[in-house]
Amino acid sequence: MSLRDKIIENLVDNFYARLRGSAIYKMAASTRSQGGAGWPKRTGYTQQRYSVSTSSMNIERTINLYPLTNYTFGTKDPLYEKDASVAARFQRMREEFDKIGTRRTVEGVLIVHEHGLPHVLLLQLGTTFFKLPGGELKPGEDESEGLKRLLTETLGRQDGVQQDWIVEDVIGNWYRPNFEPPQYPYVPAHITKPKEHKRLYMVQLGEKALFAVPRNYKLVAAPLFELYDNAPGYGPIISSLPQLLSRFNFIYN
Repeated sequence: MSLRDKIIENLVDNFYARLRGSAIYKMAASTRSQGGAGWPKRTGYTQQRYSVSTSSMNIERTINLYPLTNYTFGTKDPLYEKDASVAARFQRMREEFDKIGTRRTVEGVLIVHEHGLPHVLLLQLGTTFFKLPGGELKPGEDESEGLKRLLTETLGRQDGVQQDWIVEDVIGNWYRPNFEPPQYPYVPAHITKPKEHKRLYMVQLGEKALFAVPRNYKLVAAPLFELYDNAPGYGPIISSLPQLLSRFNFIYN
């Protein structure tokens, strides 16, 4: 036996000697001595839980999209914000937080298609401010019913015909940790009670509809490729929509 082979043999012997003295080796030996074979196996509970989660991940959500030309857009009286300035808004939020706690807001994601590409309907105020339709919930108000109320107030027609809003999945949660503009898709560390909780809902539009847009707003259809990674133009929430919507299977009617 060459010197090289003797060195390798000694290294292997030392390795197995240390392994036999380790807790892992003793655990495996104990399992074999009790009638088992090999390393300890996962419990049935863990395997069952994994199976359930895998099954739920296979669910595919389908949303029907209709052409932008299917929809009619009219106008109605201006719709003004409750607060005259950003500072006034946060002051009112602070006062309400002391009385009712975290502000709950909901916004709807309404999608159409144009030239075979999905577009999100956004409200535009001025030249640079965009937002999703929605707003603040009343204390104790159901989220789905509250969003339908807000959509009717913002885009509902004024001829007495009731708009049928189909509120679907929650696709995002955003939190405002302080009485300041920044919002995050998680509750930051050390924040026990965020000042605002905003939920984004997918809203399934019907094949045809009439929208009445307040005169101080424009209703624009923004393609997903325009929103993607464009926080400077649309803000962090709207620019995150392409990722949030990627789990849906769009049917272009």
